[in-house]
Amino acid sequence: MLPRIKICCISSIEEAQTAIQYGASALGLVGHMPSGPGVIADDLIYNIARSVPPPIGTFLLTSETFVEGIIAHHQKVLTNTIQIVDALQEGSYQQIKNALPGIKLVQVIHVLDERSVDEAIEISTQVDALLLDSGNPNLQIKVLGGTGKTHNWLLSRKIVAQSKVPVFLAGGLNPENVKEALETVQPFGLDLCSSVRTDKKLDVIKLEAFFKAALG
Repeated sequence: MLPRIKICCISSIEEAQTAIQYGASALGLVGHMPSGPGVIADDLIYNIARSVPPPIGTFLLTSETFVEGIIAHHQKVLTNTIQIVDALQEGSYQQIKNALPGIKLVQVIHVLDERSVDEAIEISTQVDALLLDSGNPNLQIKVLGGTGKTHNWLLSRKIVAQSKVPVFLAGGLNPENVKEALETVQPFGLDLCSSVRTDKKLDVIKLEAFFKAALG
């Protein structure tokens, strides 16, 4: 089965249309973050999400860690999916689902060590998908994505093998390593941002090269 590909850091309706045209099945729309690329205003996330046809996933990347904050953030933008980029600190995933029926929940796991594997497997029983990335929420200024760096794919493979839900792989993917990533990790989907951009803008040549390498 071919992997689903999510293009993150979408910054305009035009970029959304371009990503879809080249084959993206999901788009990442980055809300306020402590660091990292691609942050856009909530009203722009709302406008982009409204412009996207229904089969395409629109992922709100939120750094909120309390249930009430996550719900409030989503109600401003109305995407069909919420990507929680940090650990949930208060409340439960079920509370979010009860408040926002029909909205999919994706939890990001920053793959650091074996503890990340245990965390991912436990959380996979409570969300609709996992996304494995290369950030580090333990730093003084949290890094919650957009690093352009790979992590230990063997740990990610362990997560994929035991997860109860589909798993996206993120972090440093490019045309040169994507086949190895797919063979090693065997994820449901791929997620990328920096490797398909030039001067922070979506680059159609890089986009085409990645899709060809990943799906060809």
